[in-house]
Amino acid sequence: MAAEAGPTTGGPDEHVRRVRLPADRRTPATARAVVRSVLAEAHLEELLNEALLLTTELSTNAVEHAQTELDIEVVADRVGLSVMVSDFAPGPVDELTVGVRNDSADIAQVAERGRGLLLVDHFATCWGTTYLPSGKGVWFRLDRPVSAAERRDALAEGRRLAPCAPGDGDGNPAEASGPSAAAMSELMQTRPEPYADDPLPDFATDLLTRVAGMVGATGGLVRLDRGDGQGAQVLARYGRQPRTDSELLRVPLAVQRPYSGELELDAVPSAYAHPLAALAAERLSLHLENDRLRRADVRRQAWLTFLAEASELLAQSLDVELTMALIPQLVVPRLGQWCAVHITDEWGRLNLAAASHADESVLPQLHEVLRETGQDSIQARLREAIRIGTQVPLNGLMEGFAVPLVARGQRLGTLAVGRHQRHRHDPDEVAVLEDVARRAALAIENARIHAERRRVAQTLQQSLLPPVLPVIEGIGFAAEYVPTGDDAEVGGDFYDVLPLPDGRWLVVIGDVSGKGVQAAAVTGLVRDVIRVLVGDGKPLPEALTRLNETLVERGGGRYCTLALAAVGPGAGNQLDVSLHLAGHDRPVLLRTAGGASFVGAGGTALGLLDTITSPTSMVPLDPGDALIFYTDGVTERRRGRELFGPDRLREAAAPLAGYSADVVAARLRSTAINFSAEPPRDDIAVLIIRNDAV
Repeated sequence: MAAEAGPTTGGPDEHVRRVRLPADRRTPATARAVVRSVLAEAHLEELLNEALLLTTELSTNAVEHAQTELDIEVVADRVGLSVMVSDFAPGPVDELTVGVRNDSADIAQVAERGRGLLLVDHFATCWGTTYLPSGKGVWFRLDRPVSAAERRDALAEGRRLAPCAPGDGDGNPAEASGPSAAAMSELMQTRPEPYADDPLPDFATDLLTRVAGMVGATGGLVRLDRGDGQGAQVLARYGRQPRTDSELLRVPLAVQRPYSGELELDAVPSAYAHPLAALAAERLSLHLENDRLRRADVRRQAWLTFLAEASELLAQSLDVELTMALIPQLVVPRLGQWCAVHITDEWGRLNLAAASHADESVLPQLHEVLRETGQDSIQARLREAIRIGTQVPLNGLMEGFAVPLVARGQRLGTLAVGRHQRHRHDPDEVAVLEDVARRAALAIENARIHAERRRVAQTLQQSLLPPVLPVIEGIGFAAEYVPTGDDAEVGGDFYDVLPLPDGRWLVVIGDVSGKGVQAAAVTGLVRDVIRVLVGDGKPLPEALTRLNETLVERGGGRYCTLALAAVGPGAGNQLDVSLHLAGHDRPVLLRTAGGASFVGAGGTALGLLDTITSPTSMVPLDPGDALIFYTDGVTERRRGRELFGPDRLREAAAPLAGYSADVVAARLRSTAINFSAEPPRDDIAVLIIRNDAV
């Protein structure tokens, strides 16, 4: 192999261009334009394809790796062209690589240095690297074929026709075999169709066909395993099936996990077979990596959408049982063949809360396996996951893994998931399952908290209402109570019926402002103070005054509206009702003969002023007459901007004359509820007193 420090130039017939270009993506195009103009001046158009290809490779490599300004020197004479690309990047001085069409022993070394140098080595008459004080330069020389007459003239004049090419005895350049410049250019320019749905199969087939034709292969395959459980699939095929008994040329694809694959060629070994196959595999790998990243991005977006939808579904349920039943339905079959949710009870035991399987016929078998309690059972692995607080693999027939359900530092149980039918969970799926477990645990804990609040609210609400109404001969009592739409909130409405020391009965209905525990505390206070005062025989006006003083002294901004009615026998079969209203809506008197009207005189609400007024109204009830008490949850029931209102209540009560107290209360409750499709925003309470005397 000959080696020189640079291309030999000089002479009157030379055409020279020297240009400095920036490190820019447009530099290779500018360099090609300079070379094209020099070749045109020297009438060397026959070298155009090879010269442009090699110029592109050298200038592109310099732009990408040196990232400095470039000096392009182009020299053409009567028999050839020399091009040098110099950069200004500092670096160590390596061994000079220069030669004429490297032989097969040098091809591997060239391939290791880069595919661009492989092209330079193949097409250049000679090439090399020159190290300068300011950087380094890579050059190549292309010589055109010469005739016998030109060789004789050159010998007579003492000129060399190929300044860096060792020739044969007659001065001919060494003949080279291999792919043409056009074939190499087409191979390098082959790209996937940008607008195709799945361009990789066609691109791989085109690339494989071109490289197989260049190395003379009779057959070839590109196998690709995307790590999706499908195994290695044939992405592209050329010619006949590669023979298994032959020594195939195999080049692995340089792709990241979970992708893997290789390019196979049934070709006779040659100097350029392996480098060209490696070049094709490298170009294919680049686009496969783009495909992997694109698919991974699409998959991550799908997982994010899945997690958002799962969170929304879990957040919509505040029922513990429903939430736990929903979790396996979200997991199967998208994230596993089966899923089971176990919850830890107060004694630390794991209890199966919900399970699902992609094949429902296998569900009984799954339940049986989940109930096993041996040392190597799934139950043992689940307890281990709770103990260590991290995921634990499940082995055996029910292969998969278990994730502890942890919410607010409390370990609630486990989420066990079985592997996919075709493959194990990849890291992305494991991360999604762990995220699902966190969200599921939080949803279960929220449902538990809500259930506890609901139980507390119901217990507190029941303590503020009488368990049953008394049964009195000649007097009918009935009540209906509908809490607000939030069943975890305690309302401020209440009612009560209690005996008076003089033998009469006191009917109480009231409404404390606001909701929640504070309103419930005031409600309990009002109810207990009234019971104590009337139990001591205090007159109703005095009881209201004392109650108002208590609420004013207590403060807190809470007030209460109240209606008191003392019911006792009157003349004949009548009932006499002594009515006192403290800021409460007037009740409706429903006559058995027909007609409904408001009765009573308004008074001052309790807890707002130091003194109050509460006039006494006497209302006689004939047999069959009824007195209807209600809270503002009835009259302020809203449908859009329209209120139910007291007048609509009176109109709804009029047709109920003659019905029992239970029927009247139930009908009015139904009428108020059906007025709007929305759940009640305020408590609804209806209390009926009816003269049941015959």
